[in-house]
Parts: sequence; structure tokens; C-alpha cells
Amino acid sequence: MSPTLQNHFADYASHHQTAGNQLCHSIGIPLIVFSLIGLLHQVGLAAVGGYTITLAHVVIAGATIYYLTLDPLLAAGMFAYSALSVWLGGALPWTVSLGLFVFGWILQFVGHSVYEKRSPAFLKNFVHLLVGPLWILAKATRRT
Repeated sequence: MSPTLQNHFADYASHHQTAGNQLCHSIGIPLIVFSLIGLLHQVGLAAVGGYTITLAHVVIAGATIYYLTLDPLLAAGMFAYSALSVWLGGALPWTVSLGLFVFGWILQFVGHSVYEKRSPAFLKNFVHLLVGPLWILAKATRRT
């Protein structure tokens, strides 16, 4: 794990100390990522050789490039989850994806208001919107 990622994780973790908040995030963040990719997959950008490039592909490519600078193994894991989200989430009606997205965010705010009693980390550092999913994956794979 790179020193930069360690710093991001330490700062992010300082906003996620309680078990209740961590549980809310462990469910909410994967739902947000899954549903956001499903929603973005609905937005076609270009057709290349009979294949439609969507906004989800562009966002996943950008996030993966950023994640590769932090930790290649975690980047591969996030890419795999993102690909699964394109495949499964892209098949869902946009209304279902939107509902999952809203529910995921409700869990985030419940975690911070009920359990943590502290504002979300991304309000302090916008990069934490990308760090959060990586932190959840790192915890799930015991790489923190």
C-alpha cells in the first residue's frame, strides 16, 4: 500500500470509528457504487465496432487509473467489482438503480448522524468519494 493511500485511509478511518457507521458504510458504499455504475451505463456516448461506450466505462477507466496509482491489487479488485456492476447494474431499470443509490446514501447519512455524530469525510476532502469504496474493499480483503 502506497504512503498516499495509507494517509487517505487514516484520514478516512478517523471519520468512521463506530461499528454502526462502519456497518452502514459496508452496505451503503457498495450499493452506491453498484447503482451509480448502473445509472451511468444508461448513458451511451459512442458506438465503436457495434459496442456502445457508456459514461460508466469512462468513469470506471478514470477511477481505475487513479486507483492504480494508489494500490494495483485493490485497483484490480475495484475494476472487477465495477465490471460486475456494469453487467448486473446495467440490466436493471434506471428506477431500481436510482432507488438503490438513494438507499445507499441514506445509510451513509444514518451512519454519520446516528452513530458517528460527525460529518462525512468527503465534505472535508472530495477525494474521499473515491477513497471510500477502496477502504471498504481493503477492509473486506483485510488489506488495511
